[in-house]
Amino acid sequence: MVDSVSKEIRRKNMQAIQSQSQLENLVSRKLWNRGLRFRKNVKTLLGKPDIVIQKYKIVIFIDSCFWHACPVHGSRPKSNQEYWDKKLLGNAKRDSEINMYYREKGWNLKRIWEHEIKDDIEKTVNETLEFIISIKNA
Repeated sequence: MVDSVSKEIRRKNMQAIQSQSQLENLVSRKLWNRGLRFRKNVKTLLGKPDIVIQKYKIVIFIDSCFWHACPVHGSRPKSNQEYWDKKLLGNAKRDSEINMYYREKGWNLKRIWEHEIKDDIEKTVNETLEFIISIKNA
């Protein structure tokens, strides 16, 4: 399938993608409303985690199914496939390296997929709270 817009317009559209997603804001708002206190998008930490509780060494990443190559819902664009294969594979490799970095440093890491939030936001928030509480009480 041929792209319906020019390369210049596609580039401009891709550059307009914000670093904070609506899903990230939704999850963090629900966690905050339940009394959890944290920092968002801490630039000094590797990978700029979406949610950070430094006191308990907790980092949480909220991953888009497209950008992080979800094995269940990830899709492959039909145009410029060589570029996208390299890009998405690079993202997945970087995620793996980030996971290893935090585990080696003794941090507690959780990754939440976009589809988990869309399927059942309350379940996702509850599981995230349980994850955090289990670390706080350990």
